[in-house]
Amino acid sequence: MNVADLVRAAAAKARRLTAAFPQTGRKDDFPWAVIEAFDADVRGHIERDRRVEDERDRVLIASVTLAETPADAEAEEIDRARRHLVRAIDYLEEAVLRFGIVNQAAAKSGHGTAGAPVSTTPKR
Repeated sequence: MNVADLVRAAAAKARRLTAAFPQTGRKDDFPWAVIEAFDADVRGHIERDRRVEDERDRVLIASVTLAETPADAEAEEIDRARRHLVRAIDYLEEAVLRFGIVNQAAAKSGHGTAGAPVSTTPKR
């Protein structure tokens, strides 16, 4: 599996958690659960890039916003927070695919070629 596939899988997991919220666990744990796959499977396989880190922060902020939306809030407010989080996840995925560079750790793990853009790593 190449880094682009890892990115897509992490984003898909984050979207599933978002769709299932609040059934996905405690609201204090929710923001970390949303970015867990990204941090575990993607972040350590790409070179650090401020644009990617900024989008990761946006996901955290949006997930906190959704988690802190009161349970008795109107459906529209909850849906708006959920849509905002999905957009943030989409932007994070796009940022990694657009700006991400495969690092040495990913290359050693067989996830691509070090120094290559994430979006053009060959499929395995």
